[in-house]
Amino acid sequence: MMSKLEKSIRESVAENIESLRAEMRANLTEIKNSVGQIQSKLEALTARVTEAEERVSELEDGLVEEKTKIEAGLKKIHAHECRLREITDSMKRSNVRIIGIPEGVEKNRGLEEIFEQIVAENFPNLARETSIRVQEAERTPSKLNQDKPTPRHVIVQFANIRSKDTVLKAARAKKFLTYQGKGIRITSDLSTETWNERKAWGGIFKALSEKNMQPRILYPAKLSFRIDGEIKTFQNRQSLTNFVTTKPALQEILRGAL
Repeated sequence: MMSKLEKSIRESVAENIESLRAEMRANLTEIKNSVGQIQSKLEALTARVTEAEERVSELEDGLVEEKTKIEAGLKKIHAHECRLREITDSMKRSNVRIIGIPEGVEKNRGLEEIFEQIVAENFPNLARETSIRVQEAERTPSKLNQDKPTPRHVIVQFANIRSKDTVLKAARAKKFLTYQGKGIRITSDLSTETWNERKAWGGIFKALSEKNMQPRILYPAKLSFRIDGEIKTFQNRQSLTNFVTTKPALQEILRGAL
């Protein structure tokens, strides 16, 4: 009786063990398949990431190359602009620009005659010099802007550079110039770019002038002035700013202007 029971138990246990083994083998096969699928997906994803990285690298290389081309192009444009400005300024080298002559005064007499009156009013000694010869005088721009309150500038073209230099030297020496008692200015006639760059020094130039520091604007738009017994020259506002940080007294003079 016991042997039959033991045999039955053994058979039952063996069947359960075999069933568990079969189930484990099935589960293991399923796990292997799942791992294989995951590995395949991972490999595909890795390949896509690698491809994307290569494309990004190519794009970055292309951007670097494009940036280099753009920078080279900008340098060429800047060089051409500088050259064009030099040519324009060269064409104007025998001209002066008069600022402040009221509109309409030339109706009864030409601008050339008005310039002669300015010379007589401000530089009587020059009025007798026959070497100063005016070739042409005109307003700029040619068309009057009714919305602009200030009068257009007058461009005076001399027959030679010597005449221009003589007038500018006299104008700088006198400093305050007038036409019929009203203040005017006489400066070199320059390209718009050079003119705007020089104009940017305006407030600084005024502050230095008030302290008798002998400021001057050098071509094309450099500022020079006397300080501590020597002449200092600055290419731009940044170079002046750097210098001012070492000069507390100058920093105070230019407070609000720089």
